[in-house]
Amino acid sequence: MKITKENIICHELIGLPVKVTKSTHKGYLISGTVIDETKNMIIIEGNGIKKIPKNVSTFEFTTPDGVKIEVEGKEIIGRPLL
Repeated sequence: MKITKENIICHELIGLPVKVTKSTHKGYLISGTVIDETKNMIIIEGNGIKKIPKNVSTFEFTTPDGVKIEVEGKEIIGRPLL
């Protein structure tokens, strides 16, 4: 199934390129690849490995098709919804 803006919150995020576009902490404004995910965190490998809290961040994921999709972290707390 193709990843779209409407269904990204139900898709696997691990392996997707990601950029943290907004956060309450400027140290969380990073980019890299999602390497893991927990109920409340996204773990990103870029220049090192960082755990980014979902509830205070906005993420821009790049799909395999090259489409950039912005997602409020609060929308993906507690994933997956499958």
